[in-house]
Amino acid sequence: MTERSSEPTPARRLDEFKADARFAWCVTGSGHMLEESIELALRLPGVDMFLSSAGEEVLPLYGWTLAKLRERFRVFRDNSASSVPVGMLYQGDYHTVVIAPATSNTVAKCAFGISDTLPTNLFAQAGKQCVPGIVYACDTEPSVITHAPRQWVELRPRAIEFDNVERLARFELTTVARTLDDLRRALDQRLSELKLAWNTSSS
Repeated sequence: MTERSSEPTPARRLDEFKADARFAWCVTGSGHMLEESIELALRLPGVDMFLSSAGEEVLPLYGWTLAKLRERFRVFRDNSASSVPVGMLYQGDYHTVVIAPATSNTVAKCAFGISDTLPTNLFAQAGKQCVPGIVYACDTEPSVITHAPRQWVELRPRAIEFDNVERLARFELTTVARTLDDLRRALDQRLSELKLAWNTSSS
C-alpha cells in the first residue's frame, strides 16, 4: 500500500500558467447572491463563465440571458457528457476556479468527489492540477434570507448542508466563502497572489 504524504499540496507556480491565464467562474442553480456574485466577476481581470444546466436555467430569472452574459464573458455551457472545456485547465489557461454561488447540491458533490456537471468537473480537475479553488457556499447559516425571482424567502439549511460545507473547507487548495464579504476577501487575496488588481469599474 502506497503511503500518502502528510505534506500539504502546493499550488501551481505562477509561471506554470499561461501569461494570459484567466479566472474560471462557475455558476450553479442558486439565485442566492447571484447578482452580487456576477458583479464581482465583472470587476475581475479576465473571466470566463462556466454554467451548469441548472445555472443556465436560473440566470435568465435574474435578468442574465445567455446573450447578455456573452456581451461580458466568454461562456461555456454544460452540454457535453465529458465536460470538454475542462481540458483547458490542463493547458494552463486558468489560474483559479471559482464557484459562486454554489448550491448545497454542488457543495455536496464537490465535498464527496462527485464530478457530473461542468462546475463540479472543473473543481475536481482543478484540485488534481493544483489550481486553487474558491467556493461560495449558500447554506452556511441556520436561517438564510434569499431573493427568489419574485419574492424574498427564508431557508433553514439542514445539518447535512453544514456538514458538507465543513468537509469541503478541509480540502487542500480550496477556500470556502460563507458570505459575500468572504468571497470578496478570497478574491482579493487571490488577486494579490497573482499580482493582479480589480478593474476600477464593472461597466
